[in-house]
Amino acid sequence: MQRTHAVEYAVNDNTGNSGGGVRFRNEIGVDYSLQTLGSATDFIWRTFQQNNPADRKDVQKVTLFIENGDGVAFTVNNEIHVNANYLGSYSGDVKREFTGVIYHEMTHIWQWNGNGQTPGGLIEGIADFVRLKANYNPSHWVQPGQGDRWDQGYDVTARFLDYCNSLRNGFVAELNKKMRTGYSANYFVDLLGKTVDQLWSDYKAKYGN
Repeated sequence: MQRTHAVEYAVNDNTGNSGGGVRFRNEIGVDYSLQTLGSATDFIWRTFQQNNPADRKDVQKVTLFIENGDGVAFTVNNEIHVNANYLGSYSGDVKREFTGVIYHEMTHIWQWNGNGQTPGGLIEGIADFVRLKANYNPSHWVQPGQGDRWDQGYDVTARFLDYCNSLRNGFVAELNKKMRTGYSANYFVDLLGKTVDQLWSDYKAKYGN
């Protein structure tokens, strides 16, 4: 008998009659949210090359909370919390932006963090790398080659990881796999034959920065 590895998804809309809550229900909705949670998980598993369930984190259920809060979103204990006030005030295609936020936050649920040793900038960079590969990156992101440090995080690190991934297809998947048990900057040397600082220098030089 084959075991199924289906993940359960739930959405809790705790916004009441806030403007962001109304916009969430009118332009995004619970059904689309559930569909996006599933498609994000599938995309992340493919990006991380985790075809075998044994390679993945053991997550049974992911719950999305839409709430009136601060910031954009955060993830804790297999729960994704999205701020409806952000959705309400977003100018542009709010459904696309919401989708990108979900891909980023869902990555936090599935990625390995080196038992807490991986730098925060790299953690956030991998989440934005997934968002980038899914083509849900917003227009205000930095361009390739921009940024001050490789581990600056978010879009800066995502663009750098995309460069590293172009040198070795599947690099980010292999880096994530190595971070299942710990973290070392030498992982870059192991996979690409250069230190991360040398790779950053090469990356900046490529784009004339």
